[in-house]
Amino acid sequence: MSTEPETTENTGPGTADGTGDGPATEAATEEEAVSENGTREGAAEEPGTGTEGTGTSSGAETGTGEAAAEADSTGTEGTVGEGDGAGAAPQLTEAQAELAAQKLERERIERRRAERAEPIAAGTKLSGKAADLLAAVRAVEGGAKPPASAFADPEPAPRRPAPEPVRPARPPAVEPTAPPAPAPDTVDAVRRVLADGGAPENLASQAAAALGEGAGELLRDDPWQLLRVTGVRPEQADGFARALLGPECAPDDERRGRAVTVWLLEQAALAGHTALELPALTAALGRQAVPDADAAVQSALAEGDVLAFQDALDEPGATPAKAAEGEDEDAEESRPVRVLVGLERYALAEESLADALARIVNSLAKETSPEWEPQGLSGSAAELVRAVAGHGLVLHTGGEAARAEPAALLTAARAQGLRAVAACHTPDGRDRFAALLPDDADGAGAEGAVVTLPGLLAGTEGPGRDAEGAFALDLLVLTDAPLLDVETAATVAESLPDGARLVLSGDPAVLWSAGPGRVFADLLAARVCPQIASRTPDPGPLGELVSGIGVGELNQVEAPGKEIVIVPVRDAGEAVHRTVQLVADSVPRAFGFAPGETVVITPGHGGAAGTRALNAALKERLNPGPGRFGGFDPGDLVVHSPAPGRSVPGRVVDADAEGLHLTCADGPVVVAKERVERSVRHGWALTAHQAVGGRWPAAVVVLPGDAAQSLSRPWVYTAFGRAERHLSVVHGVDQALPRAVAEVPAKPRTTRLPLLLRTQVPPAG
Repeated sequence: MSTEPETTENTGPGTADGTGDGPATEAATEEEAVSENGTREGAAEEPGTGTEGTGTSSGAETGTGEAAAEADSTGTEGTVGEGDGAGAAPQLTEAQAELAAQKLERERIERRRAERAEPIAAGTKLSGKAADLLAAVRAVEGGAKPPASAFADPEPAPRRPAPEPVRPARPPAVEPTAPPAPAPDTVDAVRRVLADGGAPENLASQAAAALGEGAGELLRDDPWQLLRVTGVRPEQADGFARALLGPECAPDDERRGRAVTVWLLEQAALAGHTALELPALTAALGRQAVPDADAAVQSALAEGDVLAFQDALDEPGATPAKAAEGEDEDAEESRPVRVLVGLERYALAEESLADALARIVNSLAKETSPEWEPQGLSGSAAELVRAVAGHGLVLHTGGEAARAEPAALLTAARAQGLRAVAACHTPDGRDRFAALLPDDADGAGAEGAVVTLPGLLAGTEGPGRDAEGAFALDLLVLTDAPLLDVETAATVAESLPDGARLVLSGDPAVLWSAGPGRVFADLLAARVCPQIASRTPDPGPLGELVSGIGVGELNQVEAPGKEIVIVPVRDAGEAVHRTVQLVADSVPRAFGFAPGETVVITPGHGGAAGTRALNAALKERLNPGPGRFGGFDPGDLVVHSPAPGRSVPGRVVDADAEGLHLTCADGPVVVAKERVERSVRHGWALTAHQAVGGRWPAAVVVLPGDAAQSLSRPWVYTAFGRAERHLSVVHGVDQALPRAVAEVPAKPRTTRLPLLLRTQVPPAG
């Protein structure tokens, strides 16, 4: 399982969705339209521009021909002039020019009066309906009978049926290409340094990419920079440094202390922390044989490799509001503080997220908030609609059945004419959420209302972005919110325009994000916005079992339809055998599910009953083959990871010179040959982190004996909750399972978001 945070490419402004107020004024430059903080301050108008949203750049361009003639004849400012040939005419004084202009104006008025006094015959100077009406009036005045067609209502033009939209065939998605390879000279220089230090030369490309130009010289001067290469550990970097530096290599080397400090913070990010408290960091440095941990941290700070923060903590019993009130300097200095150290990347993302959320909370104009009446809704669904009507940020918690409530909110918002979209983390989640929306004919149905979050951020799904690069949205409902890492959440929040609403909905009991941060849990703890807890329970025996796990109880549940089956095993070998039997024979025979409709979930990739061993056994039984496409054959179930921390189930179709062809829930995908090994795995068996956000008709959860130490309540809750109709538990951990559910909560993560929010947003309610 990749635990690196998901990243997205920066996308430019998209096209408008047709719901804006009109075209933008052409006179506005990009600098005039966008302020330093990314909000629109209004484009400066040039002289003569249209007003009140006409969107024109010049009044003369949009005026009628008569108005243009008037402007020319009246001699208004800007018509006399300074152009070429101005010297050919005699120069007039200001009084003479004014008299000439008045004379021209009187002549024009006299001509118009004369024209109006002349009789107008039908069909001259007028045409169409106006000419017919004038002829009818003249006929009545003369005592004649007017034509009947003159006052008859025109026949309505026949309505042409709207043609069916032609949907072009969707081309296969191509996985993003790897970043440009480092220069060959740089790679060769690094390879020579690695050879001198006794390190594997196959690390040359990775080291050159991580260290950039001049990597060879940098690595020779500071051998511990090898720790920047993924997978290298401090003891390996120490051996490399000893080979290069000889007697000069020492544990107290300042270069070693800095490199190990950065490496520890990167490992902490993989574990979900956005920063580490200073005592925890210095203790970890001590375990890595750094003699003076404080000096190592100070050196890393001085070089700009890491950042330090002093966050004031509230005293026990004090509320954030009380702490924020005017305190004298002595009281402020006496408040306890914690010192945190973190990498710049995640520290700035957390601060940007706090700023963007504060803007969302404060930018909603309360006087313009719509008064939504949740017609036909009751309970927590009605509470959610009312909360969103009056607040910019709202949190919604609940299980699988509670998804119907944000679906009802989305329907109500679109009925109000708001540009509302729901974003889900996976294609499977998108399809399940869309199935909850009414498919009616007035445009409030599911068409275009539900997208995937990666597609929304990349601009391939959803309404696109406006001229300032913000989403063209009034309301964004984001489901499976616990899966948000801090960088993705910051990107989403910063992309919302002023006045837009954001609803984060999800089940707080599932596993947290693969990347650093625990955004949803931090927001729930900060209490800076309304929180609506669903009262809709998940139905059936599976719903009862999973709900009990969420509160720390592993209950005995009646399952008359064999919704839950426990399969005890003695060892890992038996666990693999019984798992294959369940997927290939027992579950299809009892429930009619095909093997591809049953997911196998196990705690890790390695071990005798990890995903590698289970996938090998399942492939041999379900789709045997030589694996001629990098270990894969057509028909293999796979999981595709287009970005770190993101997993999409799919199936192998074929392979050619372009790469491995897959079909996934969001369409066909082509994975380049050089990326197959690190981004595609067999997918009959997954980890719980890979499976979160998806649901299958049946799930087989494998708990081998060596997995007892890795179990926790969120893991069990997530794994058991992936089944819709049937759950089989291959049980080999004895009492470790109920103990994990009752006593092992989620591992804590160190983050700064709650404190940052409390300093910018007053507590809700």
